[in-house]
Amino acid sequence: MLIKNARIVTPDTTFTGVVEVREGLIHAVEEGTTQSAEAVDWEGDYLVPGLVELHTDNLEKHLAPRPGVYWNTHAAFAIHDAQVAAAGITTVFDSLVIGERDASGLRSRKLQAECGQALLDTIEAGLFRADHFLHLRCEIATQDAADTFADMCDHPLLRLVSVMDHTPGQRQWHDPVLHRQYHERNGKVPDAQWEAMLADLRAQQQRYAIPHRRSIVEMSRARGLPLASHDDTSLEHVEEAQRDGVALSEFPTTLVAARAAHDKSIGVIMGAPNVVRGGSHSGNVAAAELAREDVLDILSSDYVPASLLQAAFQLHNDHADCGWTLSKAMRTVSWNPAQSAGLTDRGGIKPGLRADMVRVAVRPGMPPIPRETYMVGQRIA
Repeated sequence: MLIKNARIVTPDTTFTGVVEVREGLIHAVEEGTTQSAEAVDWEGDYLVPGLVELHTDNLEKHLAPRPGVYWNTHAAFAIHDAQVAAAGITTVFDSLVIGERDASGLRSRKLQAECGQALLDTIEAGLFRADHFLHLRCEIATQDAADTFADMCDHPLLRLVSVMDHTPGQRQWHDPVLHRQYHERNGKVPDAQWEAMLADLRAQQQRYAIPHRRSIVEMSRARGLPLASHDDTSLEHVEEAQRDGVALSEFPTTLVAARAAHDKSIGVIMGAPNVVRGGSHSGNVAAAELAREDVLDILSSDYVPASLLQAAFQLHNDHADCGWTLSKAMRTVSWNPAQSAGLTDRGGIKPGLRADMVRVAVRPGMPPIPRETYMVGQRIA
């Protein structure tokens, strides 16, 4: 495959040039043009690396398209896969939450086990477009978090483990009033019922959070699995993460925590929707503020796959005066996440790497639109 007249975004610079692909790998990247009749003219569209997504809850939308309505796991994976490929994502870490509060709910132990098997089934059948891995998000303040993790920690596709605590009064929900406002957005809960729920959650947190975190961290480290902490809010949270050998800080809620993590060489992940919307939907620090302070390393689409590409271009457009070149912005959604997960064969437009590429159209007044997505040189969307 030979591509000409493309605005190529490498990890270091951007230029108009030619890319040659051989046997699924990028063979050559050069400025200028070619007179070869075999070359495909990209007409000035951008050629960027396939996006690498470390944390997405998008699968859950298809597992439960309506509250209480649960879909077939294989079908849910199939449409989730199609969406991420169309968004330019060629490597995706599917997030499964373990630690159940509702035995029959979306994040129940039974359903997560089914998802782990469906992931393997679909890969074996050769039906995925993108490359899929598993990210286990561990809700440590629940009764069965450690036991469920022990059941799933040897899954062959597991590549990332995060520890989190969404108990009211902790981390993201350090202010229980904000927690209540968020969870009552679809309807008011009587005070007595809310207080009873709050008391139960706090009791579980006091009983399980510390021992389960220790157990999950130990099992992860024994298997060489990268660790992430979730919703770091204070210096103490970051210091705890450092002691545990954490490599990534997912969605720190304050500038103080993000700066501390960055200073300790813990990669800082923020949500791409936070960038696109101009702020956090739950009142936490804005990703744009971390970008201006240069303590932002990786973006995650979180719950909107299409936000990943849009956010990278927006970082460049909004913060070029702070040193955010398009190459630097694109590294947050390709090179940096790939390197952090040990995937050294992808994430950039460079000779020798996998030909994971996206053709992106940029038109006045419109967000960047992925027109074509390629994985290992083959078009997948």
